[in-house]
Amino acid sequence: MIGALFPLLRPALHGLDAEHAHNLTVRALSLMPPRTPPADDSRLAVEAFGRRFPNPVGLAAGFDKGAQAADALLGFGFGFVEVGGVVPKPQPGNPRPRVFRLPRDRAVINRFGLNSAGLDVVADRLRARAGRPGIVGVNIGANKEAVDRLADYVACTGRLAPLVDFVTVNVSSPNTPGLRDLQGEAFLDDLLARVVATRDAASARIGSEKAAILLKIAPDITLDALDAICATAVRRRVQALVVSNTTVARPAFLAETALAGETGGLSGRPLFSASTRMLAETYLRVGDRLPLVGVGGVDSAETAWTKIRAGASLLQLYSALVYEGPGLVGTIKRGLVERMRSEGLTSLAGVVGRDAKALAREA
Repeated sequence: MIGALFPLLRPALHGLDAEHAHNLTVRALSLMPPRTPPADDSRLAVEAFGRRFPNPVGLAAGFDKGAQAADALLGFGFGFVEVGGVVPKPQPGNPRPRVFRLPRDRAVINRFGLNSAGLDVVADRLRARAGRPGIVGVNIGANKEAVDRLADYVACTGRLAPLVDFVTVNVSSPNTPGLRDLQGEAFLDDLLARVVATRDAASARIGSEKAAILLKIAPDITLDALDAICATAVRRRVQALVVSNTTVARPAFLAETALAGETGGLSGRPLFSASTRMLAETYLRVGDRLPLVGVGGVDSAETAWTKIRAGASLLQLYSALVYEGPGLVGTIKRGLVERMRSEGLTSLAGVVGRDAKALAREA
């Protein structure tokens, strides 16, 4: 119902403060009964890190931070949903206002600072949906004031890994001071080793299937840093890389100049080029050894197709929903099927990374 009504609701929602509008939306979704989405075209199915996804279009972390509405969101036709980010102790995040719409750029700037209800609340909510259909993952981080950030990631993994299909290790949020420093090779190696070991121990303890471990990286790193991250992820047997988080850069072409100076991570359409180049560069380094999740500026079937050509096996979106609403999910899926039909393809596998070299060179 929300999907069909969104064109009518959008003016009212956009008349509200962005964070208030978002919170109202999540609250409304949390009250909706779970519903089964229409079956997807079999050509959209994707096999990745031990799961079969009905389609490649996922919801990125940040929309449902508290794991309140995963089932309602799956009902919109997403192939998977990532909740969070979650940190061990509840924290309010940065002062408001902390999220800004850039409508002429189809973009959002946020500096939430990993506001979170905390590990106990999210674990209880995920436990309550155990056994329901749909692929759900969780994004984890560290408390701003944590003395031992590695211990925060370990704590989140130990509690949440048995409750989800995948855990995304977020070391790339620009809104927690020092967090992106954790992408350095030595710390990242130790972090991933501990997270994987913790996941294995938690799975063995309760006899559950192992959740996949994913690593989310920034679009603003150097290629030398990317070399090290890819090597470490492969060595530590991470199951996928998520490329990318929001950017601290501000492209010169932004139309909303009054808002462009706000501190925080920029997402949406202006992130597409930079994140897609980073995705292509990542694919050139890992090839078929690690599946990639392409994030950043996905707002149409065309941008989704380009992400797949750059190396993405799976996709995520979030900011585009602010402007297009949940009907965008079906629009993208129909567009992908039409593109496959026009090229005589029976799956997306042959498209993944086929133009990575060319897209990595685009400036």
